[in-house]
Amino acid sequence: MKKNKHLLKGGLLLVLAAISLSVNALEKPQTMDDMWKIIQAQQKQIDDMKSALQAATQTKVTNVDATKAEPQATAEVKTTSNEVKTLKRKTDVLTQEVEKLRTNLSIPEEAKYKSAYGMGPAASKVYGAGKGLSIGGYGEGNYSAKVGDRGTSNDTADMERMVMYVGYKFTDKILFNSEIEFEHGSTGEGSETKGEVSVEFASLDFFMDQRANARAGLVLIPMGLVNRIHEPLFYFGNHRPEVEQRIIPSTWREMGAGLFGAITPNLTYTAYVVNGLDATGFTSDGIREGRGGGSNAKAENFGYVARVDYDPDALPGVTVGGSGYLGNSGQNQTFAGQKANVFTQLYEAHVQWKYRGLEFRTLGSWGFIGDAGALSQANIGIANRANPTDVSGLIVGSQNYGWYSEAGYDVLPLLWQDTTQYLAPFFRYERLNTMAKAPAGFASDPTKDWQIFQVGLQYKPIPNVVIKADYRNYVAKQGPLPDDFNLGFGFIF
Repeated sequence: MKKNKHLLKGGLLLVLAAISLSVNALEKPQTMDDMWKIIQAQQKQIDDMKSALQAATQTKVTNVDATKAEPQATAEVKTTSNEVKTLKRKTDVLTQEVEKLRTNLSIPEEAKYKSAYGMGPAASKVYGAGKGLSIGGYGEGNYSAKVGDRGTSNDTADMERMVMYVGYKFTDKILFNSEIEFEHGSTGEGSETKGEVSVEFASLDFFMDQRANARAGLVLIPMGLVNRIHEPLFYFGNHRPEVEQRIIPSTWREMGAGLFGAITPNLTYTAYVVNGLDATGFTSDGIREGRGGGSNAKAENFGYVARVDYDPDALPGVTVGGSGYLGNSGQNQTFAGQKANVFTQLYEAHVQWKYRGLEFRTLGSWGFIGDAGALSQANIGIANRANPTDVSGLIVGSQNYGWYSEAGYDVLPLLWQDTTQYLAPFFRYERLNTMAKAPAGFASDPTKDWQIFQVGLQYKPIPNVVIKADYRNYVAKQGPLPDDFNLGFGFIF
């Protein structure tokens, strides 16, 4: 019996030593292959331990019979029983840890989509990661039918965007985040209207203090409601508001660096210095084509942009904020024989209110362009060399403006209280004019003065997916504009 006892104790010690080494190995797996090797080793040890337990149990039964004739054996049985209990407890712990590892590898935790530091919810995944690689994305496609166009434009079916977010958390203090966008389902062989691949943002974040953190790289300009949060689940309609495309030229990104943080828990800010706009791209449609986009952008002049947002405790669900951009756009270039600074200003203010099923947003933006007369003369001079009879769209407005209001309401909770689905009819009204004031010596263009009435429906069968339908009625102060009917879908992951 003593021989069996010593053999059992020796086996127990060997198994417990293996457990200790295995647990230590579990703490520092270096690769995925290492992880699987550890799991396989744990499974083998679990099987060995089960065999040891069975043998120990059989020894215990034999020893119990022996205690009837030998009182000393009773103490030995109790000791062996305690060792068996310890082994069983360690086996259970190890089994749970291995199962947890298996689950984490094969079934990731459910993603919780939440906006962080002004970024879209899917773009914010890296901020919630423990360490290492983070991947997310979104996509949207639509069918657009022109109404009342008298044959001047075509209906289209378009995979408008397919986007990948790739981030990497180096440490708790330093991370990288990026967005790579494929537009219109193709690279288009160099034609932007047919499709292109672009880096929408790519920046390094350095977390220093809640009140002041640093960011550098290709950054999204922090203006408006859509430029930073442009994922399709978080704005109404198949297309972004025209005000946030023509007055605020979303998606607008530039190379730069700056600070962001929370002055108080309810008051946040972002401020960057970026490369300036390029005035050679300014037209009667606004400043949109003056964006650098991080593609060999001219940087003789710089732009300065800042934004603040406030969430008052007294008004739950309400956010009020504003932003401004200032900077020269001349980029040391000559316009109509003169060097011009082209001092460019853009301001916006916004309000959001989310209360139960209600979503309400309103935004207004105002722009001012210096030396607009010189820009217009330069544009006309270039056009005259190419086509002396056509100078339409070349007069740059010295002032522009746009505003919109929209509201939607999720009606499904009125019918099914605990539903996780979403169905919201919505309405949006927009007013914009990219040539609100013409430069001296030029006439304003009333075809750039628009009103847009839009109605639609948004349905989310699950929080990650949206199906959209909307109708837009365009009204210009002068000249016809076709309406459009749009059907589409969007998703995030």
